[in-house]
Amino acid sequence: MTTPRPPALPAGSPQNDQASASGAGTPATEAGSGRSGYLYRKVALHLADHPDTILKVGEITRAIGAPSSGAVFEALKKMAAAGHATHHRDPHHRFQITQAGIDAAGTLPPAAPRTRSSGSAGGGRQARPAPVPRPNGTLYHPRRLGKGWDVEELRRLRTQQVPMLLYGPPGTGKTAMVEAAFPDLLTVAGTGDTVVDDFLGSYNPMPGGGYEFVHGPLVTAMREGRVLLVDDATLIPPRVLAVLYPAMDGRGMITIPSHGNETVQAADGFYIVAGHNPGVHGAVLTEALASRFTVHLHVTTDWDLARQLGVPKPVVAAAIDLNADLAAGKTVWAPQLRELLGFVKVRDHLGMTAALANLAGIAPEDARDDVTAALSRHTGTPITALALGKR
Repeated sequence: MTTPRPPALPAGSPQNDQASASGAGTPATEAGSGRSGYLYRKVALHLADHPDTILKVGEITRAIGAPSSGAVFEALKKMAAAGHATHHRDPHHRFQITQAGIDAAGTLPPAAPRTRSSGSAGGGRQARPAPVPRPNGTLYHPRRLGKGWDVEELRRLRTQQVPMLLYGPPGTGKTAMVEAAFPDLLTVAGTGDTVVDDFLGSYNPMPGGGYEFVHGPLVTAMREGRVLLVDDATLIPPRVLAVLYPAMDGRGMITIPSHGNETVQAADGFYIVAGHNPGVHGAVLTEALASRFTVHLHVTTDWDLARQLGVPKPVVAAAIDLNADLAAGKTVWAPQLRELLGFVKVRDHLGMTAALANLAGIAPEDARDDVTAALSRHTGTPITALALGKR
């Protein structure tokens, strides 16, 4: 059984340009798929998942499970000819997606569901969405969640008004995921010193004298129907967090005692997400807070993504060992995705030895020996914390 092609698209449309560049309608198909352009789609989406990495043909072939590196090479050359990838010869053939390629990958038609004749027992998996820009310009790479992808599922939970609590070690991507899902996000960064005014607002002095009440992020999010992220929520004193609860229950309303008991009603679209780092000193997840969130999502570091983004396999292996020791109480710190991506940046600027030394140096002092030992064991390199040398 042959899967029908997508409907014809108007000339000059981004999708039509993609079909031409991919060789749709030519014999270029993935073995056993029966779908024209399917291999091109997989190659394009894989490159879009690694926008900062220059990849070899063989690396791409293995990552997407293609049967032939030759077919992958042909798809890559078509991408380069369309201006959607750059072709490096140094001396290996390596490719990196361009911004035009990232934009085009987001317009590719989704892969058709696999049929039973191709070995699938049911419907196919959804096509991987393109990386999502964050406010700081970096890209977030969506991860699987339930039947779909995390960014899409968070948006659905917002529509259904199902609050979510994200928990896991610092640096695993909790904030990045929420920023990618909600462009209208407002954030309160929780600490032990957070007060009610940080949510509701306070009186600020005016240049000409006197004071003006400036509403806080909770009020703004409620009035404008926006998303509020309460980051490190479990560091905030419970009596302060209680200001959120009337906004989250069926009332959807709060009062501002310091501003004449002003009432604020939540507009459609208002939604609260909270972040919790269980291992951080002082973090306390009270029953009152936990019960307000229907979904509790454990966010861990995506080791496959770390490798795909250029973190060397031995460094990832050391990080995995350290996280296992952290879970077992054998050490007090382990690098997560944030630190591993920082490692890549340092390596690209200062070299591998300096990057290893820096990764050891950023560890807390009481975990530094553990980190140094794990990195040395996996990389075979003697490591000390990064320091200046002689003139």
